[in-house]
Formats: sequence, structure tokens, C-alpha cells
Amino acid sequence: TGLTRAAARRFLLTLQELGYVGSSGRQFSLRPRVLALGYAYLSSFSVAQIAQPHLEDLAEELHESCSVSVLDGDDLVYVARASANRIMTIALTVGTRLPPCPTSMGRIFLAHLPERELDAYLRRTTMRKLTEHTITDPGELRKVLAEARAKGWAAVDQELEAGVRSIACPIRDSSRKVVAAINASAHAARVPMRTLEKQFLPRLQEAARQIDSELAARMSTGARNVL
Repeated sequence: TGLTRAAARRFLLTLQELGYVGSSGRQFSLRPRVLALGYAYLSSFSVAQIAQPHLEDLAEELHESCSVSVLDGDDLVYVARASANRIMTIALTVGTRLPPCPTSMGRIFLAHLPERELDAYLRRTTMRKLTEHTITDPGELRKVLAEARAKGWAAVDQELEAGVRSIACPIRDSSRKVVAAINASAHAARVPMRTLEKQFLPRLQEAARQIDSELAARMSTGARNVL
């Protein structure tokens, strides 16, 4: 950050006075109150509020974990999630940040970026090989993104984590802009890709349409209230 030690210490002492940081001798650590900063954002974000009951219904129906995320800079951020009632589940929580490239929801966002923005993103991004299946070639990724844009959905097969598959589709606002993405994820040993596409996708698309409609209605109501 370029801060001096004295400046950093002054900031820490202020955060300590506000209750966000604790100290022991010369060591500082975060206190639980810092969580309020993130949850204040999440609780005010209408997509998360609208999506949560739909995610819960979807997870119960599919018996798999379902999530909604937004794009924050170059990170995919989970803003709502419903976990399947299983002993073994994929360990992701609200607030988790992931790279967009190897994720189904991330590819939804990348597929709908204007060409110049996608070019800029790929220039500044290092595509790491997370598993043997991870796509790291920009040219190959562009083909996958073009296909996702044409189909209206994206799927990844063990690219983020070995043994995990997921499928996602966009959530749009009243102007049809992609503002979030919704997905369902499952263990590869339990759910084949064909099942994701033939059984999970139609239900996922229906949930997205319902969220789209509620989001548009809320935005319309908010606009009327402002006027």
C-alpha cells in the first residue's frame, strides 16, 4: 500500500477503537465485528435477498448445492447459497471469492463482457492450471465463452476442483443486463454431465426466470418510490 509503519499503526488503533480490531502486545487481529461490514452489503443487495428462497427450493429439489454470485472486479463473489443436506458437500460459503475463468458462473459473466473488456481481462489475468482439466489457453477459453453466450448457459467439468462439476445460467435485470449468475454444483462421481444438462439446467433456468421477474419488479417499485 505504500503506507509507513506509523500511518498503518494509526489506522489500526482507529479500527481497534471502533471494535473491528483487537491487539495483544504488538500483534493485531480482526474481531468478529468486521463481519458486519460484509453482511451489511449482502443484506442490502436485492439479488441475494430475492434469490435465497429460490436457491433453497432448488437445492431441496435437486439434492445438490446451489449458489448465486456477482462479479466484483476480477473476482467472482458468492452472495447467496443453499447447501444440500448431505454428509459430504462442497465447502463454499457466502463471501467466497473465486477466479471467474474455471467456474461456470464466472464464465457466464465473461461470456457477456464486451469484446474490449474481455480482451483487457485476459491480458491482465494469469490462467492457472488448478486441475488436469482446467482450460488455460486464452484462445480455447474464448471458444468456450462464445459457446456459452450462444447457448445461454455454461458448465465446467472438474476445472476448479477435481471431482466437482457445475452448471450455471445468467440472472438479468429489467434492462436484460447480466447482474448475477446462478448455478448448481455436484460431485462428478455422483452426477454425470448429461444429468446436469438434461435435468438440472431446465430447473435452473426456471429459477433464474423467477428471480429476473422479481428483481425487475423490485427495481420498478424502487424507481416509483424515488419519483
